[in-house]
Amino acid sequence: MGSTADIRNNLVMEFNGGLWKVIEFLHVKPGKGNAFVRTRLKNIPGGQVVEHTFRSGEKINDIRLDAREMQYLYHDGNLFHIMDTSTYEQIAIEETLMENVKNFIKENDTIKVLFKDSTPVDVEIPAHVILTITETDPGLRGDTATGGTKPATLETGLVVNVPLFLNEGDKVKVDTRSGEYLERIRE
Repeated sequence: MGSTADIRNNLVMEFNGGLWKVIEFLHVKPGKGNAFVRTRLKNIPGGQVVEHTFRSGEKINDIRLDAREMQYLYHDGNLFHIMDTSTYEQIAIEETLMENVKNFIKENDTIKVLFKDSTPVDVEIPAHVILTITETDPGLRGDTATGGTKPATLETGLVVNVPLFLNEGDKVKVDTRSGEYLERIRE
């Protein structure tokens, strides 16, 4: 059991009968009245985002989750198969749990899976990933000055807008939070 002073990003707490992760928070101390904490909470595993304001000093039930490094093996229908890198134990995770990350991971990538007791409840991936362009219109020499973009399909199936000069086979860095192109990766 904690209080609003313990609220921080990525804290998981029990709220309204479910598990919720703090995405953003702001401690507000108005000139008049009591302080409060304004939060944005994300439902685990549903993904629904709500805003809620807690009074300062209000009790919250924070949950301790066990985080394990796992390796993504393959996707089979509605299940994603992953393996614990320390025990080599394999488990299958429902597609609903992987909904926000499935377009950014490829086979053999390392992901962090959060467990409550022995049940997987959330999946975390790095803020940026490097993926290869598999399909896009050909780039033309000199198309760097206009700042135009074109759609490109990446190896995971994700479609992002990239600069005109990029071609199939080029590697790009993508932000996993927004799904946007960040930069070209030269090897």
